[in-house]
Amino acid sequence: MRRRRLIALLGGVAASCVSWPLAARAQQVERMRGIGVLAPGTKVDIDQQSRLKMFQDALQEMGWTHGRNVRIETRLAGGSTERFQTYGAELVAAKPDVLLADATPSTAALQRETRTIPIVFTRVTDPVGQGFVASMARPGSNVTGFTNYEPDMGGKWLELLKEAVPGIRRVAIIYNPQTAPFAGSFLQSVEAAARANGVALVDAPVHSTSQLDATIAVQGSEPGAGLLLHTDSFLVVHRDLIAGSAARHRLPTIGPAAAFTTSGSLMSYAVDIRSMYRGAASYVDRILRGEKAADLPVQGPTKFQLVINLKTAKALGLEISPMLLARADEVIE
Repeated sequence: MRRRRLIALLGGVAASCVSWPLAARAQQVERMRGIGVLAPGTKVDIDQQSRLKMFQDALQEMGWTHGRNVRIETRLAGGSTERFQTYGAELVAAKPDVLLADATPSTAALQRETRTIPIVFTRVTDPVGQGFVASMARPGSNVTGFTNYEPDMGGKWLELLKEAVPGIRRVAIIYNPQTAPFAGSFLQSVEAAARANGVALVDAPVHSTSQLDATIAVQGSEPGAGLLLHTDSFLVVHRDLIAGSAARHRLPTIGPAAAFTTSGSLMSYAVDIRSMYRGAASYVDRILRGEKAADLPVQGPTKFQLVINLKTAKALGLEISPMLLARADEVIE
């Protein structure tokens, strides 16, 4: 009888030795993690909300469900430099496990606040030039992510605009220096394409919506004119204003995101957003599972989308060539 009790006791001890680590591992996996998200859009910005949903859906596919094992705190700056700074400080103060920075101003604001919490960025144009990372292959800090830029992209925009509007002779390059400090990185490829296509360039920095509208009006007073928009969160937030003003002044416009074309600009050529946000979610997943941002290389764009708005083309009296339409990933009619 005593021997059976001893065996039972030893069995219970053995069972407890096995169950404790298993229970601990289960609790560790299910521990609520924190993700802070800083983005440039607004609550009523459909495209911004779509990007955030892509990110959250991809995370859920990887096993991270908001409210169950991860808590996602989001701040939307609405294109305001002051709000980027304020919200960046708020998110870092909450001490999340990882931060998602949507666009360059978000990344800059978050990096100012922390050099320890991992930051994964998307839609950043020049991460090395902006000082976010030491190199693409070896970020070397708490920051890594996905760029929406390659060196010849500016030239590609100008070439596409010239192909759509063969008579174009003058193109204004619009950007806000505060939200697009990397604008100079485009100039070399744009200037080369302009020389090859006989197009005069106008450097057109803007700092406010009133200045943006006035700049478009001035450009519209010139014959054979058009607009080229930088990858700039300020311009993305105010894309409806740009499309409306360009339509009034009959200016063909090419933008750096499909959202511009949806709003009424003539065309856009941009990195595929869905693949970028899935990539960002995969990096967040890897960091939550123990990897370091410094060990995850910055990834450049691999897939692009050409979108053409035929309704806008007709309003401008343009006939888009069948060859260009055949290359488009999407045509809005």
